[in-house]
Amino acid sequence: MARKGYEGVAVAVPVTVPYQRFSTRGAHWFIGGALRELVRQSGISKDEIDGLCLSSFSLAPDTAVGVTQHLGLSPRWLDHVPTGGASGVMCLRRAARAVQAGDADVVACVAADTNHVDSFRQTLGSFSNFARDATYPYGSGGPNSVFAMITAHYMRQFGARREDFGRLAVAQRHNALSNPHAVFKKPLTLDEYMNARPIAEPLHLFDCVMPCAGAEAFLVMSDERARDLGLPYAVVRGAIERHNAYADDPIMVRGGWRMDRDDLYAQAGVSPGDLDFLQAYDDYPVIVMMHMEDLGFCEKGEGPEFVRAHTLTYDGSFPCNTSGGQLSAGQAGAAGGFLGMTETIRQLTDQAQGREVPDASLGLVAGFGMVTYDFCLCTGAVILGKSE
Repeated sequence: MARKGYEGVAVAVPVTVPYQRFSTRGAHWFIGGALRELVRQSGISKDEIDGLCLSSFSLAPDTAVGVTQHLGLSPRWLDHVPTGGASGVMCLRRAARAVQAGDADVVACVAADTNHVDSFRQTLGSFSNFARDATYPYGSGGPNSVFAMITAHYMRQFGARREDFGRLAVAQRHNALSNPHAVFKKPLTLDEYMNARPIAEPLHLFDCVMPCAGAEAFLVMSDERARDLGLPYAVVRGAIERHNAYADDPIMVRGGWRMDRDDLYAQAGVSPGDLDFLQAYDDYPVIVMMHMEDLGFCEKGEGPEFVRAHTLTYDGSFPCNTSGGQLSAGQAGAAGGFLGMTETIRQLTDQAQGREVPDASLGLVAGFGMVTYDFCLCTGAVILGKSE
C-alpha cells in the first residue's frame, strides 16, 4: 500500500524556555512555560490546542496524561514519546498524521526536563536495564563511559583524530555565539579543545554536553490554519524513523538512518546535495559524524575527511547545528531531541536572527536516542522546507 505524504501540514511557533544550569523546579514547570509561550506567540487560546505530544525524562511518575490535569488541558489526541534524542522527529511524525486524519487540529509538541543532582542520578539509574547491567557491576556508569567506548572504536576503525571532533565542537561554539538561548557564550579554540581535561579517554571536557533544565516546543497544524493565523511556518517534505537497527554490530558505527535514507530523499524529491543545512543530534561529536555518513553526505568512514573539508558554521560551507547544538547550547534532557526542530523552523521562517543560513529553503533534522550500552535504539530524520 502506498504511503501518504505529509502534504498540507505546517510546523510553526518554535519556542525555547530559557535554559538554566540547575533548577529546583520540576519538569511540569518547564512544560507549562513552553505551553504559555506557544499560546502567546500563536495568538490562539489554550483550549484550541486539542492535541499534545510530550517527551520528558524527569516527569515521572506522571506521563503526558498527568500533564493534561496539571495544566488544565483537555486534548482529544495525546501521545507520550519516550525516545530522548529522537523524540522531536517522532513527535512531529505522529502529530502530522493526527492533523491529516482530523484527530486533532492543533498539536503542541513539547519536550522538557529539569536538572538537579537527584533528577540526573535517577535518570542515569533507570535509563535502561541493559546499560545498568552492563556497567554498574564494574564501577562504571553514565553516558561518558559508554560514548568513550563508541568513540574509541570509531577512531580505531576509521582513523579519526581528536582534532576532527574538535573541528565540530569549535564550529558549533561559533554558531552558539549568535544564539541568545545558548548556555555557552565564550568562543572556543581548537587549542582549548585539545588541551581540555580528560573525562573518559578519548573524551575530553568539550566532547561532553552540559546538562541543564529547559524546554523546547512547536505547533503542528494544517497549512491552511497557519495561514489564517498569519503564522510563518515550515512544511514537511519527508520523514523516517527506525528502531533497533544493526543490532548485530558489536559496537555501534552506524545508525538506522542508513536503512531508510533513500526513502527519505525520495519522499522529499531531493538528494543530500540539495539541502542547505543539517541539524544532527550531538550528545557527542562522533555521533555527528555518523549522521553525516549514514544520511549520505559522505560514505562510511569518510566523516573525518568530510569535517576537514568544511567550515560547518552557519555562515560557511555545510552549516551544521546552527544553534550551537547541545555541545554549546546545552542539553535540557529530552528537550535536546527537539533542539534541531525548533532551530530549523527558525531558519526556514526567518527567525534565526544573527545566525541565518543564507538563502536556506531546505533543512534536515536528524534524531538519535536511547543508547543502551553499545549502540542506539532510536533514530529518525525529517526534511523541512520553506513554505511557498
